[in-house]
Amino acid sequence: MKTGFFWDESCFWHSGGNYASMMPVGGLIQPMVNGGLPESPESKRRFKNLMDMTGLSGELAMQGAKPASREDLLRVHPASYLDAFKETSDTGGGEIGERCPFGPGGYDIAATSAGLAKAALEAVLKGELQNAYSLSRPPGHHCLPDQPMGFCLLANIPIAIEAALAKGLAKRVAVIDWDVHHGNGTEAIYYDRGDVLTISIHQENNFPPVTSGFEDRGKGAGQGCNLNIPLPPGAGHASYLEVMETIVVPQMCAYQPDVIIVACGFDATSVDPLARMMATVDTFRQMTRQVMTLAEDICQGRVMMAHEGGYSEVYVPFCGHAVLQEMSGSHIEATDPMAPLNLVRQPGAPHQAFVSGEIAKMRDALGLSG
Repeated sequence: MKTGFFWDESCFWHSGGNYASMMPVGGLIQPMVNGGLPESPESKRRFKNLMDMTGLSGELAMQGAKPASREDLLRVHPASYLDAFKETSDTGGGEIGERCPFGPGGYDIAATSAGLAKAALEAVLKGELQNAYSLSRPPGHHCLPDQPMGFCLLANIPIAIEAALAKGLAKRVAVIDWDVHHGNGTEAIYYDRGDVLTISIHQENNFPPVTSGFEDRGKGAGQGCNLNIPLPPGAGHASYLEVMETIVVPQMCAYQPDVIIVACGFDATSVDPLARMMATVDTFRQMTRQVMTLAEDICQGRVMMAHEGGYSEVYVPFCGHAVLQEMSGSHIEATDPMAPLNLVRQPGAPHQAFVSGEIAKMRDALGLSG
């Protein structure tokens, strides 16, 4: 079975309008060129373009999907939120949440983005594809049930999960979120449920700065099914692999999900404008390899990845290409143009020892030591 790649041209046409990146405009702050919005279509479009240029696209099952239906969306979002979103979208766009502006037609494009994730997960669970990647845009992991946030207008992954659960295609689902920002939306939706395990690896105190604590483990039926792994800035390549090997993999093995979903953001890289984590193309390649091996052991290789953040137009395509190469087992490679520089930029021994110590504290608290 092939690896599926789900995409839609309309997702590249999503517009955030005039928006100053993370900074208020006024006073001594000049307006930024093109609004300064870091969430642009170019990193995603160039990701697909790179696969087309290398020939990797030809080895994948390239396909589209219908937009998520209102019924699909209502499993996660209340009607009042959907109605407000659609009305604003139909009347020219605007902003109804924190850092998530949208232009005309934003509702329909967001529904398409969620529909791609839904179709990708369904195809994997039905056995039509071994694994799949959804190039969803706008992203989804910050979106709360009743409030958009951080460029995220609909909760793409939860919408996909709830559709699959409603059809009886799965009973237990696990989400690994390695976007550099805390997956607070996914956490909020599943915080009191035990049928979905959520694990977020992120830069501590980045976005949203008031969430993401390791101590937040879920409540009620969801106690122990939410895990935040906040890492200090500059953690680097080795720290991500250490977290995956010593915390994420054991937690997944204990949970035994029917499928693994990855909220796949590429904003933890050394050149991303919205983070400071020093990850590389090889970081994402090796983490994908870890996920694929884990999935073979616990859920018959079923993996679905949904695109989240990543704001370097030059570097995101190489990270994405490496992930799809690993998922598909392809021999077509796009060499990391920054590999030599990234190698010398990695944390030195004292910093690496400090980060490993922080990881060990979390591991001890989870009873995973030794």
